Amino acid sequence: MAEQIRYENRMSNMDAMVWRMEKDPMLRSTIGAVFVFDSAPDRGSVTDKVDRASRLVPRLRQRVVGNPMSLVPPRWEVDPNFDLHYHLRWVNAPGTGTLRDVLDMAEPMVMAGFDRARPLWEITLVEGMQDGRAAFIFKLNHAVSDGVGLVSVAPYLLDLDSGPAAAPMPPAPEARVLTPWERLLDGTRHELARQRSAWRRRADVAREIALHPLRETAALRNAATSVARMAAPQSQNMSDLLASRSLSVQLDVIDVPIDALKRAAKAASGKLNDAFVAAVCGGLARYHERLGTEVSTLRMAMPINVRNDQTQNLAGNQFVPARFHVPTNVADPVERMLVIRNLVGRERREPALQLMEPVATVFNRVPSMIVNPFFGSVLKSVDFFTSNVPGLGIPVYFGGARLHSTYAFGPLTGAAANLTLVSYCDRAFVGVNSDPAAITDRDLLHECLEEGFDEVLALA
Repeated sequence: MAEQIRYENRMSNMDAMVWRMEKDPMLRSTIGAVFVFDSAPDRGSVTDKVDRASRLVPRLRQRVVGNPMSLVPPRWEVDPNFDLHYHLRWVNAPGTGTLRDVLDMAEPMVMAGFDRARPLWEITLVEGMQDGRAAFIFKLNHAVSDGVGLVSVAPYLLDLDSGPAAAPMPPAPEARVLTPWERLLDGTRHELARQRSAWRRRADVAREIALHPLRETAALRNAATSVARMAAPQSQNMSDLLASRSLSVQLDVIDVPIDALKRAAKAASGKLNDAFVAAVCGGLARYHERLGTEVSTLRMAMPINVRNDQTQNLAGNQFVPARFHVPTNVADPVERMLVIRNLVGRERREPALQLMEPVATVFNRVPSMIVNPFFGSVLKSVDFFTSNVPGLGIPVYFGGARLHSTYAFGPLTGAAANLTLVSYCDRAFVGVNSDPAAITDRDLLHECLEEGFDEVLALA
C-alpha cells in the first residue's frame, strides 16, 4: 500500500545517475501522462486533493539539493518556497477540444526541462474538451520515481468514489535549509556509512570465496561478464531509418481491449507483455516495409523491475534498462511472441540486474564530461523502448470526475520511440512517444502499430 512506502532523505545512486544524465539534454528523462475524465473535475476538490497529496507524499514538496564537488548523491529537501499554484495549473482546451488537441498541447510541456530549484512535477488541468470531458497533463522527472513506484502514489490523488474528502487537512511538512557545514557533515556521515556497508559486503564475498572458491569465482566471473554485456556501448542503430535524433517529441495513443490481448498471449503460452511487444515489433516491421526499408532486428530497451523483499517499499527508481535485439522478420505472431518471451526471460535472469546500485555508485564518481558520453553511446543507439506498467483494475475518480482513459509517455532518453502500456479497467492504453527526426511519418507509424495490434488480437 502507498502508506508503507519509505522515503529516504538522499537520492539512491540509481536516482542520482538518472539525474546526472540530464546534463545531456537529449538524455532528459521526463515522464509525461495524459489522464482523460468523463467530466470536468471540481476545482476546489482538485486543489484540496493535490494539496493534501503534497503534504503526505514527501517527494511532491521536495527539491533536489546537491553539494558542488561532492561524491555523495544529492539530498531531497522540502522546498521552502513551495507554491502549489506553480505546480497545479488550469487551462481551456485548445482547438475543438479533441484528445488530439490535448496531446498537441502536451508535447511542448514534455519537451521542456524542469526548474531545478523546485519539486520536479507539474499538473495542468484541461477543461472544455469535447463531450464535456476534461484531462490533466502530468509531468514528472524520472529521478523521482519509475513507473511502478508512481502507481503507489495513485491512492493519494485518486478516489474510489466521487464524494469529497472528509479527513482534515494534514499539516505541511517543515522546510529547513541546511547550512553548508551541516551539508558537509551529513554527506560525510552518509559516505562513512556506505563505506562500512561496502567493507562488510567485501568481507562476506571474501569469506564465501574462501569456503567455495570454484563456485564463487565462477559467480563473480559471470556477474562481471553480465555487467559488461548490459552496459556495453553501441556504435550505431540497427535501423538507419530510425537513426536521426532531436530534442523534440510527438505524442500519439492507441488503446485495445486488455482481456483480448491477454487471450492472444495465451496462444503462445505467454503473458500480456509478450503480446504487447510482439504487436509493437509487427508494427515497426510494417513501418519499415512501407517506407521501402527491410530490417530483420531492432534494438529494444525495456525497464526490468529489480525490487525485492528488502527494497519493494522503498521510494525511487528500482529498474534496469535492459537492451537486446528483437526480431522484426518473424511473420507468424505466435512464433514472434515465443521468441520475445524467451528473450525477455533471458534478460530477467542476468546476474547484473542485482548489481546496478553498486555499478551506479561507481558511475556517480566519474566526472560528467566522461560518463555522459558513455551513457549517450549506450542509450542513443536504442531503436525503441517498451514499458508495461500494471495499472488499476477498478474505476477511480478525481475531483468527482470518473477517470476514462490514461496514457503514459515514457521518456525517449536518446531512443527513437518509447511505447508505454498502462492497463486500466478493461482497456490497455498505449502512449507512443517518438522523436520526429527519427519517425518522419507519425500517421504511418500509428497505422502500422494498429495493424500490429490487430494481427496479435486476431489470435484471441
